[in-house]
Amino acid sequence: MTIGVFDSGVGGLTVLHALHDELPQVGTAYLGDTARVPYGTRSADTVIKYALNAAQFLSENETLSVLVVACNTASAVAVEELSKTLSVPVVGVIEPTAKHAVKLSNNQKIGVIGTSGTIQSQAYETAIHKLSPDAQTFAKACPLFVPLAEEGWTSPDDPLVCQIVERYLGDLVKEDIDTLILGCTHYPLLASAISKVLPPRIRLADAAQAVAREVAAHSSEEFENEESSRPLRRYYVTDVPKGFVRVAERFLGAAIEKPIEVDL
Repeated sequence: MTIGVFDSGVGGLTVLHALHDELPQVGTAYLGDTARVPYGTRSADTVIKYALNAAQFLSENETLSVLVVACNTASAVAVEELSKTLSVPVVGVIEPTAKHAVKLSNNQKIGVIGTSGTIQSQAYETAIHKLSPDAQTFAKACPLFVPLAEEGWTSPDDPLVCQIVERYLGDLVKEDIDTLILGCTHYPLLASAISKVLPPRIRLADAAQAVAREVAAHSSEEFENEESSRPLRRYYVTDVPKGFVRVAERFLGAAIEKPIEVDL
């Protein structure tokens, strides 16, 4: 059994990290479309085409039990089309994270942070209001969080990091939110700094953990007989940019084998 994980770049490795923690006995195959990142500036039709390319590659080269779309942009526009095309379940990051946030929140005032593209799509707000029509949502784009994560500038003891976090999140705190969605797969690396800046009442809804729990819950029977001391860990990329392995290992929290470069 192999869990396929697809992202436009390296951010989805935080989701993969959570899946390894949740289902350590199960094999995984990760595909980062690093040659065509970012997806946030592309049209919906283009993102769907790229997502279908990735899904086709993984389904042809791995025996998939589930496909995880670990990209917020692709999750917002391509999950429905992927579900029609593939014979295995498709799990995006938006629905599980929205569900987790609604359960966490006591006052149903939920903040959402993400890239500019994700915030403009209002995908999280739409998912939250389907689950809790009376919920109030407050969104904020935090574009500097991605380069901070990729540079490794994430320490809660770094005054500059905390200053940037405080500048972005100050307005959300004033709205009396009690839950904050980390709506980008880069953001879990900044979770400690974010928690340090926020009041203790505000809890974080981490997309990586929410998706891992969703996959485990839906696939527990399928995976319960999986036993392997060295489960498959395969990494595909469409380009190997300079410093990729260093950044990837930071996101994954572990060493990775040499990625396999492929052409979609």
